Amino acid sequence: MYPLLFGLLLDLLLGDPRWALHPIRLFGQLIAWGERWLNHPPHQKAKGTILSLILVLGVWGFFYAVEWLLADYRYALLAWQTIFFFFAICPRSLIGEALAVERYVAADDLEGARRRLSWIVGRDTSQLSFAQIRTAVLETLAENLSDGVIAPLCFYALGGVPLMMAYKMINTLDSMIGYKDQHYKDFGYFAARILDDAANYIPSRLTALLMLLVAPSRRAVRTVWRDARKHASPNSGYPESALAGILGVQFGGPNIYHGMLVEKPYIGTPIHAVTAQTLRRTIRIVIAVTLLASLLVFLTYLYR
Repeated sequence: MYPLLFGLLLDLLLGDPRWALHPIRLFGQLIAWGERWLNHPPHQKAKGTILSLILVLGVWGFFYAVEWLLADYRYALLAWQTIFFFFAICPRSLIGEALAVERYVAADDLEGARRRLSWIVGRDTSQLSFAQIRTAVLETLAENLSDGVIAPLCFYALGGVPLMMAYKMINTLDSMIGYKDQHYKDFGYFAARILDDAANYIPSRLTALLMLLVAPSRRAVRTVWRDARKHASPNSGYPESALAGILGVQFGGPNIYHGMLVEKPYIGTPIHAVTAQTLRRTIRIVIAVTLLASLLVFLTYLYR
């Protein structure tokens, strides 16, 4: 439980570091190398499956082996676990990126807001209005609260840092090769449709539940029940619909992804406009959910 406490404290103080030695950057380099080497006919689906399994199992095996070697060195093991817990969780950076976009919106700098938003979303931001930019920030906060905070905490509770880092490899695989375009649809099928969808099945629903606990709303419960399964992803619709219902806003609609128009289903009911106050309320929800989930993991370790 100490890596959880110290790791969260480091995140609060430092945020997600953008160092060259960041393990997620190394994960990305390994995936990019494997994709360049293997993503060509024939048998792209099989080759993508093999690469994904090798990388995920390799990451888990590496971290498990290091912890085994450090088992007799208590403080070295604690330092190792704390550092990689810190690398694997990013609530401060998630909030910081949202606020960075909002600063451009507040300054009436549309091009700056579009450019900064493009750092954290996959859609084409070049034609978005201020209202669409703010909506996109809320959507990515909901989705990344699940992927970047709650899911890593769940896997830490289940299997410590080795399983937590294996999840981060799954998540990185999905973000790099989990697209449905012609180039990736076969090669990334296993990473996106099997590994990532399965890994996020419980965390996404738990994220929605925690949102409803920290910001109770009958409207949000109805929105989750009605709209969560509309999303193309079997998981993303749950945190997004919970947040949309709590705030009384609407997500989804047409967006451009990699040059293609994607008609995303509408989630939520547009009762209120999306404003700076809406973002501030969302940030309070993100903080509360992070603290509640961390407390639950902490209590799990105490029970053990």
